[in-house]
Amino acid sequence: MIAVVHHSDYVTEAPVRSTYRWGKNGAIRDLLRAEGNRIGWHEPAAMPRAWLEAVHDPDYVAQVLSAQVPREKERRTGFPITPLVARRAAVVPGGTYLAALLAIDRGFAANTAGGSHHALADTGAGYCVFNDLAIAAHRLVEEGRVARVAIVDCDVHQGDGTAALTAGHPQIATYSIHAAKNFPARKAQSTLDVAVRDGVGDAEYLDTLEETLAGFLDAHRSDLILYQGGVDPFAGDRLGRLALSEEGLVARDQLVARLANDRALPLASTVGGGYGDDVMAIAARHVRVILTLGDAIAARPVAAAEQNDGASVVAG
Repeated sequence: MIAVVHHSDYVTEAPVRSTYRWGKNGAIRDLLRAEGNRIGWHEPAAMPRAWLEAVHDPDYVAQVLSAQVPREKERRTGFPITPLVARRAAVVPGGTYLAALLAIDRGFAANTAGGSHHALADTGAGYCVFNDLAIAAHRLVEEGRVARVAIVDCDVHQGDGTAALTAGHPQIATYSIHAAKNFPARKAQSTLDVAVRDGVGDAEYLDTLEETLAGFLDAHRSDLILYQGGVDPFAGDRLGRLALSEEGLVARDQLVARLANDRALPLASTVGGGYGDDVMAIAARHVRVILTLGDAIAARPVAAAEQNDGASVVAG
């Protein structure tokens, strides 16, 4: 059974003046529901304010939670921060954190949202409000859940916010493989950045990923991977500049799973980017990431107290 974290607040109506496709998370949920007993559902709590403030500027956190974000920051984020969006922004990092805890116990778990890798200390950016990857990583190491975390970002866009918010942290290492000429124009410095040229297809991408990610994981010897498995490297993605096929995306995730398995590393995945007019096709790609990883990653032993799957079946 694949552990999947979902909250009804992930699925919210689109605010006005938004260019983001808000129906994606509901479609991901519905496609996973169709998998029946293959999926074990878990519901997260909102991330406590103190952990949001451990990564983000407290004034910005207050602006988001009160839905009083200045217009210039909303423009940078890509949509207005309404009360519904604010509630979603607080619960998504809780979902990534819960997925990480489940992965530590079981080998793999997936959040049906998250991967908000552009959010910076004092503002959102690129459809990202709070940086769930950085928040979860900081909390996990500060609580002593793991000694070291690797954030592995395979979205087509560089994980600039994640890199900036974890820079210099001795227990968090960041890897980003992305299109060199894509957003953001000004890149941050990850622990390892792998910038690839426009139009790269399956074979070159996979060779580059294996060579660089294997060395990264061996060098940093982390205890957990937080995976940003965006599907926007797909050739038909509206905001991508790469040329991976559907099969190439599956091979990417099988490769990441194999590298994790070879090192006995638990892995928690987040959704990340995927853009276009066909919401169901995009959601299907995201679901394939979850199912591919869930099938490929060796399950870890489960304590007797957890064998009921700890499931909170969500109806949202």
